[in-house]
Amino acid sequence: MRSPKDFFAPLAVGAPAPVTQIPFRPSRMIHFFDPSNPKMAAKVPEIAPRVDILLGNLEDAIQADRKEAARDGLVEIARATEFGDTQLWTRVNSLDSPWVLDDLLTLVTEVGDRLDVIMVPKVEGPEDIHYVDRLLAQLEARAGLTEPLLVHAILETASGVARVEEIALASPRMQGISLGPADLAASRRMKTTRVGGGHPGYLVRTDPVGEDLAAGRTTYQQDLWHYTVARMVDACVRAGILPFYGPFGDIRDTVACEDQFRNAYLLGCVGAWSLHPAQIAIARKVFSPEAAEVAWARKVIAAMGDGTGAVMIDGKMQDDATVKQCRVVAELADALAARDPELAHAYETATKEAVG
Repeated sequence: MRSPKDFFAPLAVGAPAPVTQIPFRPSRMIHFFDPSNPKMAAKVPEIAPRVDILLGNLEDAIQADRKEAARDGLVEIARATEFGDTQLWTRVNSLDSPWVLDDLLTLVTEVGDRLDVIMVPKVEGPEDIHYVDRLLAQLEARAGLTEPLLVHAILETASGVARVEEIALASPRMQGISLGPADLAASRRMKTTRVGGGHPGYLVRTDPVGEDLAAGRTTYQQDLWHYTVARMVDACVRAGILPFYGPFGDIRDTVACEDQFRNAYLLGCVGAWSLHPAQIAIARKVFSPEAAEVAWARKVIAAMGDGTGAVMIDGKMQDDATVKQCRVVAELADALAARDPELAHAYETATKEAVG
């Protein structure tokens, strides 16, 4: 374990000083694209203003014979595109692959000043982050970067889940963690071939009524990912970093996608992956608090004054715990309103009507 007094010291001579606090920018969706696909690459300038995070994918979704093309394509896109307030991320290949070293060498030295975050897949433990941490410091020094790149881990192995707290605290670079349900399902030997979402076989059943064990019993489908998401959120909050839900693979099932995203939002995730333009709007809707929710939060904050004691508002008791919850919603709304004029107007209108 690194000494606390050395934790924020650069890991290479000439590397930029690590950040002491992870910035919380709007991060409702991480939108994936294939930089080796000319059609997708051509749409980047159009899509960038619509998303909070745009991610050039180099890993699993890219065929082995397209790895170099994807890497080179991302360099070209990073140099040629004006991203404005949209963050540019990349997902490099896994640390046990033959491509990851060239991914990092190329991207950091050629477009490191354009990248915000490097997503690392299949993180097994803090040692994986330590390796990337040191290597990035060396490359940043070589490239003369003045700001450190941040690291985002994907939680997609049983070992990673078992050590998620260590991973979250492994480096000052740690920006956040995403749940990778498909690879995690395979790692755990779960009997599902779905990419995220529930499964009709994972259910609970009400008790029987009378002697007929088949009559009148209702079943309820359960969430396969509840435990893992909750544990990931706790680990991220403890470390001061950001938790994300990962992919929802059934692009056609927008209803179930919205349900899965909302479960993650309610549990504390700040965003989710979007694999198709149709999922961008879903993530924007789900991870943006509703105007009425924001108005209520601001009404409670205004009524609570210094945040101590208890008050009755519309027949409901509100106290210091409530105002803390309301501040979470209000602060998120402020951050999103600064980026999204449509949301800003909706939030302001609803608040005026509620607070008067």
